[in-house]
Amino acid sequence: MSTPDDILTMELVYADPAELPNTLFGGADMAASSVEQLFKMPLPFKEANNEDKPIVNNKIEAVSPGYELKYALEGHQRHITAVRFAPGGDWLTSASADSLLKLWDLGTAQLNKTLTGHVLGINDVAWSPDGKFMASCSDDKTIRLWDPHGGLCLRTMEGHAGYVFACSINPQANLIASTSFDCTVRLWDVRNGKSLKIIPAHMDPISSVDFNRDGTLFVTGSFDGLVRIWDTISGQVLKTLIDEDNSPVGYVKFAPNGRYILAAYLNSQIKLWNFQKPKCLRIYRGHTNLKYCIAVKFSVTAGMWIVSGSEDSSLYIWSLQSKELVQKLNAHAHEIICTDCHPKLNLIATGALQNSENLRIWQSSETVIELNK
Repeated sequence: MSTPDDILTMELVYADPAELPNTLFGGADMAASSVEQLFKMPLPFKEANNEDKPIVNNKIEAVSPGYELKYALEGHQRHITAVRFAPGGDWLTSASADSLLKLWDLGTAQLNKTLTGHVLGINDVAWSPDGKFMASCSDDKTIRLWDPHGGLCLRTMEGHAGYVFACSINPQANLIASTSFDCTVRLWDVRNGKSLKIIPAHMDPISSVDFNRDGTLFVTGSFDGLVRIWDTISGQVLKTLIDEDNSPVGYVKFAPNGRYILAAYLNSQIKLWNFQKPKCLRIYRGHTNLKYCIAVKFSVTAGMWIVSGSEDSSLYIWSLQSKELVQKLNAHAHEIICTDCHPKLNLIATGALQNSENLRIWQSSETVIELNK
């Protein structure tokens, strides 16, 4: 295993197709797995092979997710900064530059509650895995813990010296990780709101943070162009992933099994990393991402897709396996910077940098598309 110092100086290596794993996510039987199990177990991966796809008139047929508008949710007066489905799938939370969190009932597509407390725009929101509470972070330099159904702020955590840009709750629901423009990561005790660790993690503002499936690791992405993987208990860096262009990192996300990382760069590229080697396995292109930190997500409820917004106001969906763009949807009038995929249903939520018609939910109906051979 390379040491962090070795990684900082090593040459970037891209995976040879022959070296790609037979199962990108470890090899589970999808037919035997429920949707809930998919988020706990490894997912199957089949090497992209055009020979397996039907060819008609020199074109290859592929499945498109076929997402179409289901709901347009109105309520925020400023642009949307984050959207998150609740783990149980009954609720959607939206965060906005208007300093409000809104809780939406997906059964009725109606607003259930508005949570107030932050005094400046909210940058991120996260649900606890059991769905009992949420955490949010804001330009007011605080992290707040919420009882979403009671509509109450349980506690406010202060300590960051700059805007708090991202937050994540570990699987055990006892730690919150927050990242800031002060270039630090803080780990907070959910029980009492105390800061347990302060980690000077990057040289530039830290845009994103995410825990792996068992909470032993967390990953950060920064404007310094680095993706770093950390040991949660010790707070020590274990790996550093370096993009050859050294472009700022806008978003990072662990794969459902925690063995791979999806990273969005401000050069209009999304990279799938095997961070243990480390190697870049896939690059997804076609969208525009040069200015904003745009969320990227895994969708596994039907096909296996990579989902991202774009600065051209479209929603982009790629095949995880083949890297093919399977759907581009003109979803909003302005830049889409946040998306989330429903844990059980074929739904995607999108939020845009506009002051109205800024929050939408899309539903899939798979169709067959033709790709040039």
